[in-house]
Amino acid sequence: MNDLEKAQSCIMQVVQQEPYLTGENVIVAVLDSGIDYFLPEFRDASGQTRILAIWDQTQQPDEAQGRMPPPGYREGILYTREMINEALALGRENGQKLVPVFDISGHGTAVAGVAAGTGTGVAPGADLLIIKLGNPQADSFPRTTQLMRGINYAVNLGVELGKPVVVNLSFGNTYGDHQGNSLLERFIDNASEIGRSIIVVGSGNEGASGGHTAGIVQNTSREVELAVGDYETGLSIQLWKFYQDVFNLVIVSPGGQRTTLELSELREAEAVRRMLEQTQLLCYLGKPLPYNAQQEIFIDMIPGDLYLNSGVWRLELQPVSLMTGEYRMYLPGYAARSAATRFFLPTPDMTITIPSTARRVITVGAYDVSRRSYADFSGRGYVYSYSDGRTDTAGGRQIIADVKPDIAAPGVNITVPIPNGGYEKVSGTSFATPFVSGAAALLMEWGIIRGNDPFLYGEKVKAYLSRGARPLPALEEYPNPQLGADGIIVSS
Repeated sequence: MNDLEKAQSCIMQVVQQEPYLTGENVIVAVLDSGIDYFLPEFRDASGQTRILAIWDQTQQPDEAQGRMPPPGYREGILYTREMINEALALGRENGQKLVPVFDISGHGTAVAGVAAGTGTGVAPGADLLIIKLGNPQADSFPRTTQLMRGINYAVNLGVELGKPVVVNLSFGNTYGDHQGNSLLERFIDNASEIGRSIIVVGSGNEGASGGHTAGIVQNTSREVELAVGDYETGLSIQLWKFYQDVFNLVIVSPGGQRTTLELSELREAEAVRRMLEQTQLLCYLGKPLPYNAQQEIFIDMIPGDLYLNSGVWRLELQPVSLMTGEYRMYLPGYAARSAATRFFLPTPDMTITIPSTARRVITVGAYDVSRRSYADFSGRGYVYSYSDGRTDTAGGRQIIADVKPDIAAPGVNITVPIPNGGYEKVSGTSFATPFVSGAAALLMEWGIIRGNDPFLYGEKVKAYLSRGARPLPALEEYPNPQLGADGIIVSS
């Protein structure tokens, strides 16, 4: 982080003037891709590590070597502060044999550097807890359970050590109904009540990707057009609706072939296969869940040869029995599909990624410091705006409670450390989020550690950050589809 970024996020004023807050005795937990713990950004003035521990979930425990997970957990290896310092003393080449933790993508290193890097981060005096998410099995991705265990470990460690905890989650995905009702979202809301903690999550980078659309089916059919780019090796479509609404679905291929899926006759949890041109369609009708009354229609597009049929696909929703007629459609995240694959009439609202949809987290959007404007890629939502003019309202005003993100921070061309040394500029809500995580750590130091407010955690941190932030010049009314109440933005 350079001086301009510090100034624009009010960090310079806090760390360079009395009471000189640094986040001391506050834990900043970064759940991400790992860290390059050798960098000076994560050492104190004496060269010792500022990292409390690293839990690498991607490694297999080895009891014979004394490499075990945290007590009470069964996966990964926990490297303590003492082990990290011993590795530092050996130098990079030999030290990484003792503590073989790496950050291949550099994402976790960058996030940790912004949140709490020595001399460069928002909270340079905080204790870092690094949880490298993953699955020890080859060719597999982190599961939701890994994330849940990481969060659980972080907040409980804070209780054990008697320290407040800020949990930073700079990632998300588009799979789910985006209503805050999933098992993961509910877990995160419950975890935020453990000890003196706050969980900060990025809103994602789907705002301008064209991966979401929404609307209302009324008395006549509603058609949705989807462009599928060249060389797409697969694609899935999520359609979420109220369980009481019944549609039939007509799908038309770019070449004009069509098929009708009689969803009204389809049994729940039953899959139907159809072939249009060289693309196989697998349609699944989901069931409501104990924690979610919404119903999912999942459409998987599978190439019959190498690629899907490119061009314009049409999805026609035919009403059978309607209560509200409301629907929402999501594509996989922008990084998992071609830039040309998108809805023709996307709905930028409701593009926040999961789990930033959890209600008790601080959801962070991104803004451009140089332009003092909201970043077009930054996810936003809960307020539904449809092309036919309907908006969720109460007493003539937009509903405030469910507007996300809660706050925005610098997220365009942010200077971050990279593994093996050096710096680069990056953009995304991933890097706006640690600004807010660091700011939360400073608040908790002032309130809890210094005794000014022993109850400065949870929703109170969100409220104080919101109250202290300033509005973006271009946005006149709050809440709005970009930001929640007060037009909140971390800015000078």
